[in-house]
Amino acid sequence: MTLAAHVPEELSARVPAEQRGPGLDRDAVRLLVSRGTEVSHHAFVELPRLLRAGDLLVVNTSPTLAAAVDGRIGHARVVVHFSTRGDDRRWAVELRDPDGQGTTRARAGGPAGTRVRLPGGGRLVVEEPLSAPSGRLWWARASGADILGVLREHGRPIRYSYTERDQPLSVYQTVFALPSPDGAGSAEMPSAARPFTTRLVAELVSRGVQFAPVTLHSGVASAEAHEPPYPERFAVPEASARLINAVKAGDGRVVAVGTTAVRAVESAAGPDGVVRARGGWTGLVVTPERGVRVVDGLLTGLHEPEASHLLMLEAVAGRAAVDRGYEEALRGRYLWHEFGDVHLVLPQEGPHTEHCASNSW
Repeated sequence: MTLAAHVPEELSARVPAEQRGPGLDRDAVRLLVSRGTEVSHHAFVELPRLLRAGDLLVVNTSPTLAAAVDGRIGHARVVVHFSTRGDDRRWAVELRDPDGQGTTRARAGGPAGTRVRLPGGGRLVVEEPLSAPSGRLWWARASGADILGVLREHGRPIRYSYTERDQPLSVYQTVFALPSPDGAGSAEMPSAARPFTTRLVAELVSRGVQFAPVTLHSGVASAEAHEPPYPERFAVPEASARLINAVKAGDGRVVAVGTTAVRAVESAAGPDGVVRARGGWTGLVVTPERGVRVVDGLLTGLHEPEASHLLMLEAVAGRAAVDRGYEEALRGRYLWHEFGDVHLVLPQEGPHTEHCASNSW
């Protein structure tokens, strides 16, 4: 079994965990744990027993925006996915066709000069591709409307066809999300953190696990296009940089919660591995060739085999471990995507290192 293996459609999580039965909460998902090529199966609520006092979880505080808005091109209906706001106040957008089921199909973004009418009387003018090879995302300039206001008034969370129905924006906010002073946020949820609840966070803290907040406002990652991530805005505050460096200097492990947290913290690390307070735009693509300088482990969702996220996972864990983990996830019928199960990748244990293994599922 390799990363090219097909993920059966029935393994897509169609609704959030808390909607699958009475009395369930967000943390009612499964947790696959990989240490090298050793794999064990757990419930996510066991996470506090799988980490150690002194470990550090790096979490992304970016809130999720209601980034999908209905519009019109001439007489044709279109759905605009607002991805990233540039420094020149243009937006990177993806145009999609409604399919009559509340989901959307990919649509060619151009040509340049295309005009999109927005709710409330605003306009978008498509200007140029975000990146030449793709043509999926385009820079567009708005007139007659404040786009963040349009999102608040008329937007809904982006969702794809593997989910069952539209959900309120609150379903797409993680427990770590904080409002941004400028209203910025992520086009899609930093979903690895979704299973955390306040109760679970409190238990982790009581066991000596620490948290380092960072911010990375992620753009769209269309299910139909597996492309390298484009530049995104991030910030690693001074307090988090100091905490990460202190844990690295001691016996603790730095575990990133999600690929967005990896990209943020690795963007703030120098060649010496020291993390410094930084912010702005990052174009870093973490690959096995580049490797990681800071992160020891990663908590992540299960991604499609072609997704560029898997290159980052391979950089953290190695190809053999990733292949083995995904083989077990398929065999164990784990659920994929943002409402699905999660995968914890930890450094391989030494022969005398105690670790908690169970097979609760």
